[in-house]
Amino acid sequence: MEVHRLAVAGREPLIARQVGARVARVWLLRSRFAAVAALANATLTLGPDAGAFYDLGWAQSSTGQPREALASYEQALHLYREAGDDGNEAATLNNIGLAYDDLGDRQRALTYFKQTLPIARKAGYRAGEAATLNNIGLVYHGLGDRQQALAYYQQSLPIVREVGDRAGEATTLNNIGGVYDGLGDRHQALAYYQQALPIRQEVGDRAGEAVTLNNIGLVYDGLGDWQRALAYYQQALPILREVGDRAGEATTLNNIGGVYDGLGDLQRALSYFQQALPVMREVGDRAGEATTLNNIGGIKFQQGDFAGAKDTLDEVLEVVHVIGDRGSEAVAQSNMAALLLGMARVDDAIEFQRRAVALAEQTSHPALDQMRAFLIQLQQTREG
Repeated sequence: MEVHRLAVAGREPLIARQVGARVARVWLLRSRFAAVAALANATLTLGPDAGAFYDLGWAQSSTGQPREALASYEQALHLYREAGDDGNEAATLNNIGLAYDDLGDRQRALTYFKQTLPIARKAGYRAGEAATLNNIGLVYHGLGDRQQALAYYQQSLPIVREVGDRAGEATTLNNIGGVYDGLGDRHQALAYYQQALPIRQEVGDRAGEAVTLNNIGLVYDGLGDWQRALAYYQQALPILREVGDRAGEATTLNNIGGVYDGLGDLQRALSYFQQALPVMREVGDRAGEATTLNNIGGIKFQQGDFAGAKDTLDEVLEVVHVIGDRGSEAVAQSNMAALLLGMARVDDAIEFQRRAVALAEQTSHPALDQMRAFLIQLQQTREG
């Protein structure tokens, strides 16, 4: 670091860029994102540099600043293309796609990932190819197409193992776990998360470790083991704050709120959801915003505030429709149907539940059978 500081002070751009790039590679793997941002900004005082813009974008994206990251990556992309650097062009396109995914713009993310794949293959950039396959899987998962997501993750896994990318292997195992959790196979999900966790700890990926701890908590949450879920979330939260991951912090606050909801402590649950919501909005996480709003609506419903719950669910439906998450839209439509039933608006409830079932059928949603059963129940209620 002293060499870099002296190079910047002495206006020696070549040395500053070379040293800064080496140090940033190490720090990014150890989730020292604030330090990487400071390093890259110091390097950029000596003039434009693709590597410094790329590292800055990575640090910004990892600390819940996707819009700022996009600006940095676009600068890096322009310089890499000018230099004819296909490998780094592919890596940057890939990260631009991730930033759009973080913003909930999944179709644009998919467009960037699909630009990346042929460039990575042409350049023989196997690690980049694997990362892009993984990211395409993430988009399909976010769109509720879990089988398509699984197919892309399963293409990625042997490549990351072939190139010895332990961090990439952990990410892919974690993502496969997420698909199985979404499909309702929680024991299979747990098996994949428990393979991912020690690898993330081994490579010093603190941010990734927190993600996997959070995901294990979600599995136990789904199994109704609230205390074990809470223990995992409470391990994740200080790590996320340590690395400055605001988006991850918001997700974990939301998950802790869900545990307290399950335990029947509605006020504490609402407190955590209300801490999470402004952070979700601050970082532009539309999918997380929808989830948190949905949870707040659920609390209001349980408290008998039907008007407040309906206003909140109206917001949820708007967000999930905009981001194209059909699985979450199915859940939100079904929740609205339950609320309308509580308000004695049975005909309206049936219309919402029909839409919920149709969306659940399109996405192979694990709650499809329950949604169909609820639709039958609503129809029987109307017939008296």
